[in-house]
Amino acid sequence: MGILEKISEIEKEIARTQKNKATEYHLGLLKAKLAKYRAQLLEPSKSASSKGEGFDVMKSGDARVALIGFPSVGKSTFLSLMTSTASEAASYEFTTLTCIPGVIEYKGANIQLLDLPGIIEGAAQGKGRGRQVIAVARTADVVIMMLDATKGEVQRSLLEKELESVGIRLNKHKPNIYFKPKKGGGISFNSTVTLTQCSEKLVQLILHEYKIFNAEVLFREDCSPDEFIDVIVGNRVYMPCLYVYNKIDQISMEEVDRLARKPNSVVISCGMKLNLDYLLEMLWEYLALTCIYTKKRGQRPDFTDAIILRRGASVEHVCHRIHRSLASQFKAPAPSTARSGWA
Repeated sequence: MGILEKISEIEKEIARTQKNKATEYHLGLLKAKLAKYRAQLLEPSKSASSKGEGFDVMKSGDARVALIGFPSVGKSTFLSLMTSTASEAASYEFTTLTCIPGVIEYKGANIQLLDLPGIIEGAAQGKGRGRQVIAVARTADVVIMMLDATKGEVQRSLLEKELESVGIRLNKHKPNIYFKPKKGGGISFNSTVTLTQCSEKLVQLILHEYKIFNAEVLFREDCSPDEFIDVIVGNRVYMPCLYVYNKIDQISMEEVDRLARKPNSVVISCGMKLNLDYLLEMLWEYLALTCIYTKKRGQRPDFTDAIILRRGASVEHVCHRIHRSLASQFKAPAPSTARSGWA
């Protein structure tokens, strides 16, 4: 039985198993096996030829945004509208067959936008060059999931499932679990909160499935077995995702209002150029970028050329961006020696 067949069998068994206290250990083991087989599926085949056309492009600019979605949802039209790059757009599916990069210039920042080929159901197993598309998406800072507003709910759930199966976690934070394998001493399990989804026995069973018999585990929040498996595997990517519903000119105002109120969602129309400015504002917020302006001594600040950094960056980061030797020469202000009150 091949890996795909094993994955299919485990998914079917999980679907038909009732979720209750009696089956939680069995389900935990099944999920651990499923994660192992999916990881094996993503490993490059040793027998495969090294030749082949990939479409990863060099990372450039201040941030990278991956544009993913099903065929014919308006990705290429969006790229052409937002950048100076012309991406072929047509009414038939699979117009884009490779990765097409473009640059969005916004608030002094250069944001690299990647128009990826449309992915189909089963992309995680390699259908329709899905593995290459998802591999590029893993390198992005933000994912824009382009959806057809006329059938957005179906597309959204399918795309989330495909990305979830290859270790991309959308709009989620890394589980606050301390995990460290050891050479001996067995499994040390502790938690600082009350656990409602995992127990010590379930944690041990999952670790044994991964042939781990000595480790330190500390739960700092109430996490599920899936989140604990993510910590063990260690190659998960946590990134923000913006759900963009295109073609809103083809649905009712009530439906537009409903989609616009969903979390992490923006409604647009590439055909009528509606709401694109708001999408750029939301993208800037999700990228968490900030503009820093410099000035020469005795002169006014130069607002034409900004240094773009991540929100929360320190003065040291600014120094490194200006010149790598500047940080070592930078002098911190001396502490004040003046005393308040009487002298």
